[in-house]
Amino acid sequence: MKIPPRRALVALARLRASLRASELGLVTLAIGVGALAGVSVSAMTFIVNAAHMLIYGIPFDVRLSAAERVPPLAAFAAPMLGGLALGSVDAWRARKKLPPAVDPVEANALRGGRMSLRESLLVAGQTVVSNGCGASVGLEAGYAQIGAGVASRMGLDLHLRRQDVRMLVGCGAGGAIAAAFGAPLTGAFYAFELIIGAYSLANVGPVFAATLAAALTTKAIIGAPYVISAPAAQALNFVHYGALIGLGIVAAAVGVGAMRAAALIERAFHAAVPWRLLRPVAGGLMLGGMALYSPQVLGAGHGALGLDFYWPMTATQLSVLILLKLFASLVSLASGFRGGLFFASLFVGSLLGKLYSIGVDLLFPSLGLDTTACVLVGMGALSTAIVGGPLTMTFLVLESTGNLGIAGGALAASIATTLAVRATFGYSFTTWRLHLRGETIRGGQDVGWLRDLTVAKMMVPSPPIFPDEGSVRAFRDAYPLGSAHVVVAVGEDGRYHGMIHVPEAHAMALEEGDDGGPVGLIAHLPATTLHPDDDIRAALDLFGAAHADTLAVTARETGRVLGTLGEAFAARRYAQETDGAMKGVLGGG
Repeated sequence: MKIPPRRALVALARLRASLRASELGLVTLAIGVGALAGVSVSAMTFIVNAAHMLIYGIPFDVRLSAAERVPPLAAFAAPMLGGLALGSVDAWRARKKLPPAVDPVEANALRGGRMSLRESLLVAGQTVVSNGCGASVGLEAGYAQIGAGVASRMGLDLHLRRQDVRMLVGCGAGGAIAAAFGAPLTGAFYAFELIIGAYSLANVGPVFAATLAAALTTKAIIGAPYVISAPAAQALNFVHYGALIGLGIVAAAVGVGAMRAAALIERAFHAAVPWRLLRPVAGGLMLGGMALYSPQVLGAGHGALGLDFYWPMTATQLSVLILLKLFASLVSLASGFRGGLFFASLFVGSLLGKLYSIGVDLLFPSLGLDTTACVLVGMGALSTAIVGGPLTMTFLVLESTGNLGIAGGALAASIATTLAVRATFGYSFTTWRLHLRGETIRGGQDVGWLRDLTVAKMMVPSPPIFPDEGSVRAFRDAYPLGSAHVVVAVGEDGRYHGMIHVPEAHAMALEEGDDGGPVGLIAHLPATTLHPDDDIRAALDLFGAAHADTLAVTARETGRVLGTLGEAFAARRYAQETDGAMKGVLGGG
């Protein structure tokens, strides 16, 4: 039986109301988001593994980065042809002047969780092509993008509140990470620390439900793609924790160096290869040369991580492989391949931990610091430096090993890493790339409402005006006491010339027959105005600097008066929005 349109709309409205009002409804929706994220992760992983088998001729049960060698023709041709496809898309988007796709962090920080599902699908496809052809990037960025994009679309279609949409975006991205590693706690804290930007009891149920659903879904379909298995580690003592904190400081230095190098390599690519179409091709050519030296530079590095856990390596070999993998990953991203550094940082961090262990054994042979502990802690510490999220990486170590002692060492090192990175750099890799594009956000915390609340939305249009050449007496006749507090003085062309205080004009002593001269002479703040696109923070700062309770709003290009804004009203609106944002974080109405 066909449901009448009106009844369908009523049913949809009731569904929206129940989801907004019921925590159980949001949990149910989050489970659906997590399941879809798990399906997406499974599909992307299957496609990439099939591509690696077909292109590089590796067996089904061997990861690309763990291959003993790769055919030279495939090592060069696959990244270059994949790069050509990506360069074609990038060049087409540049001709159409399309903006970059919004990632989950940017969406939650600036756009209230609003993402384009079409753009997210494109990013996921580009990530699959990049990793599938062998570029040194991980699929995690694509996983998180498609999970968050699906969640955002569901939230927007259901007209959920801003904080609920942001929470769902965290569920989608966190669910994707949980599915990738078979680690629900890791995915949950990825959502809290990196995407939502806060941990609150209101978000616990939906986020954990989503990550658990995602992990179980992927496990049922193909198994978790990036499960990390580690050998047993020895117990740690107090001195060992101090040594691992030192490893965290070293990881911070390596991470900051890698992020700064990313900007330099990208500028070098833009200067050396000015054509968007050919930049990924050049990057693919460089990757092919590195892959002939060691296939471990190809792909995310999952196979290589599992191999190198047990493979004895010298300090020289480790140093060369660390530099080579970092350079390959940064070249891949700088030249135009899509993907993330999540797993690449885990792999390089494991190598750094092994190298650190060799150094500690050489300098302090009696310390007895376990190599496996160093590998696991280095893995978490470098990922914290580059990706962010000390608890995320700590839980990844815990869920990979089941060893609380090692997880404690990872937490201590990750906290040291976080403090060092904040003190010396202040960004994760994602927010650093956004910073290079002109954004100033430091995480997923919701600051978008500050930008949305502009002067244009708060000003009083069509304010009282008076020509600045008019006399004081004419002004007093036009604006008696009590009719207005301030009047905007304008020139003959309608441009702003200052603010006239009505009581001040009436306080002037005028003799019989004296018109008081041009009223513009008593106008205040002739060069201080707000503009419609200024946000509330900029407006309040200008009020404080000008020591004024009312300012004029003018067009930025012409200087014509558009309205006025009072400081008291702006401060009240700021307080209201701040209160609303805090309720969203804490789970209030």
